[in-house]
Amino acid sequence: VRPVCMLRALAQALSRQHTAVTTLRTRPFQRLGTTLCHLAPAMADKWVDDAEPEAHSYDYDLIVIGGGSGGLAASKEAATLGKKVAVFDFVTPTPIGTKWGLGGTCVNVGCIPKKLMHTAALHGEALKDAEAYGWEVGTPKHNWEKLVQEVQDHIGSLNWGYRVSLREKSVTYENARAVFKDAHTVEATNAKKVVKTHTARRFIIATGGRPRYPDIPGAREYGITSDDIFSLEKPPGETLVVGASYVALECAGFLQGLGYRTTVMVRSILLRGFDQQMAEMIGDYMQGHGVQFIRESVPTCLNKLDSGRIRVDYKGAGGEASLEVDTVLFAIGRDPETGRIGLDQAGVTTAPDGKLIVTNERTNVPHIYAIGDIVKGTPELTPVAIAAGRLLAQRLYKGSTTPMDYKTVCTTVFTPLEYGCCGYSEEEARQVFPDVEVYHTFFKPLEWTVAHREDNACYTKVIVNKADSERVVGFHILGPNAGEITQGFGTAMKCGMTMAQLSSTIGIHPTCAEEVTDLVVTKSSGEAAQKKGC
Repeated sequence: VRPVCMLRALAQALSRQHTAVTTLRTRPFQRLGTTLCHLAPAMADKWVDDAEPEAHSYDYDLIVIGGGSGGLAASKEAATLGKKVAVFDFVTPTPIGTKWGLGGTCVNVGCIPKKLMHTAALHGEALKDAEAYGWEVGTPKHNWEKLVQEVQDHIGSLNWGYRVSLREKSVTYENARAVFKDAHTVEATNAKKVVKTHTARRFIIATGGRPRYPDIPGAREYGITSDDIFSLEKPPGETLVVGASYVALECAGFLQGLGYRTTVMVRSILLRGFDQQMAEMIGDYMQGHGVQFIRESVPTCLNKLDSGRIRVDYKGAGGEASLEVDTVLFAIGRDPETGRIGLDQAGVTTAPDGKLIVTNERTNVPHIYAIGDIVKGTPELTPVAIAAGRLLAQRLYKGSTTPMDYKTVCTTVFTPLEYGCCGYSEEEARQVFPDVEVYHTFFKPLEWTVAHREDNACYTKVIVNKADSERVVGFHILGPNAGEITQGFGTAMKCGMTMAQLSSTIGIHPTCAEEVTDLVVTKSSGEAAQKKGC
């Protein structure tokens, strides 16, 4: 057996099995499997499927199924390179009837409305601080309907902008569900049940995912998800958020910040897959700012009361109990939208969880590719899907040999106190590298001093591989504007930054980012990391 074949087999085995690993959790094996999956093809497989000629009689050079960030990026890039492209996008309404326009999850029910509502909550906190800075603001009152209208108006402008952009690139767009009938044919059904058949030389699947509902009575009848919360016509009132994902904590954070009493029901740990020290610090901060947590519990039944409120029965370590709320929001994970597009008719195989195992975005059917959240073992992030889509189009139609780099991808959790990270968590680093050191410090933003906010709520740590010149392998920060800070340090990490280089960087004073350049205390030293003074 050739070494490359063995490498690919190992990569696929790791990709399939990493979710079953309990002692090491997901990321170390996931990263290794992902790395091998994207390395093996580079050595053995051609960048472009060439079993069929480029000259063909199909309707399109490329059909993209899914009009989210990744699908749009790939389609426009391919069209720019002179190809005839079509995009098919269709949103199945949620159980309460919520639907949206072109642009996918991020634009309509994800990153964009989430960040705007997070910002609305931060403005409320800033109004409280303003009095300490001499502003006489009175008693602020929030208007949910006004916020939702403004957010939806902005989303609507983005939806329109995407349609215009596709038209300018001469990309055919249809608001229709495309389902494979064979490996080169799809049937597209629109909202009026009109069916059209289309063929293409190649396909890119970019259908993304949808929130999961628990299999309990009343969940779909009385619960909502992140697909619904950003367009609710009436204020959510007292809310139970079920789940401990970043979506759960972000939604809980801005709801509490907007003045709605919020409780989070957690089955096990917060932010699975993220650094657990940082996750617990987020939970502590949120709890200190009014969010209630019910730990080690799961809901068992939802019932609508005559009062209009919802009774939630649940069970946990303390036995069975119930509570009443106005809204129940489920944020327990997402499932890939791959089960209703006829993949079996095209011969495309999936992992048990419905995700697609790819090599350089190629599925087991050579001319059918996949990008975004439906791909096994890759970060479920909008910029990742966009980059993967553009690079794929360039490899297919421009002669590029640049693969997508899924390593060292930064992300931010927009909880009330934002959390930015890049690279390994501390748990992962200690499992992967034989000798690591952690430089860390607590800190208090200058802006918080006059407002008399709490000390040492913010924190940053840098994880280094001592065996490799203290190269930085993990970056974590909990504090205001964490996303803006993390982006820059992520670039430095991709360039191979060492701790010596980081320490030699002169910080900008007074900022939160400079705390990273001033790190001197290590965990191994046992010294206190609490910060005093500036």
